[in-house]
Amino acid sequence: MRVACKLAAEVLEMVAPYVAAGVSTEELDRICHDYIVDVQQAIPAPLNYRGFPKSICTSINQQICHGIPSDKKLKNGDIVNIDITVIKDDYHGDTSQMFCIGDVSPHAARLVEITRECLFLGIEQVKPGAHFGDIGHAIQKHAESSRYSVVREFCGHGIGKKFHEEPHVMHFGKMGEGEEIRPGMIFTIEPMINLGKRHMKILADGWTAVTKDRSLSAQWEHTILVTETGYEILTLREDER
Repeated sequence: MRVACKLAAEVLEMVAPYVAAGVSTEELDRICHDYIVDVQQAIPAPLNYRGFPKSICTSINQQICHGIPSDKKLKNGDIVNIDITVIKDDYHGDTSQMFCIGDVSPHAARLVEITRECLFLGIEQVKPGAHFGDIGHAIQKHAESSRYSVVREFCGHGIGKKFHEEPHVMHFGKMGEGEEIRPGMIFTIEPMINLGKRHMKILADGWTAVTKDRSLSAQWEHTILVTETGYEILTLREDER
């Protein structure tokens, strides 16, 4: 798991210089696909997963998650989430990052930053004996105190030899509720935070989730290992250390 997660983090580090105005998300998909397959000798997990047609997810502006890369080009002022999952020796590593394209508006930049803070506040709750509700509570409290809303239809998830498995990691909740967190568990925390209301819908492509009120949405994701004393972020990038 450490190897797979390190590779996923490295894909985000590799693609970062290419994420700019004028590049299409399809081009970013090709760059990531070739790097995962040719350089890392690994497998891009999203490709053909339940019929998903691409190797990464790219979710722009009001897209919450599972955006399908296309010939649409990024433009100045956009915010985009790039979600990477790599399979290496049967194990999955899963992580995502927000990118701001050129000069983004102050309210977009603030949403991106508060969502990142939500992720790390959630991660800080992880330790043996804590509960999954503690993670959701920390995220929800920070998001709502910032006047944002938490998407409830999607959650973090257990991960290992399967892409998605138990437990479900909600990004809202109450302290002390839910399953107890135990050493050795590995799961993702991936809050999706909206500038407007929390409600979403799925587009006709069957994958892309968007905000119903067309407000901006942001997401960050890490894969977390529960240790005997706390946590280890398996997908931590060099710029986050």
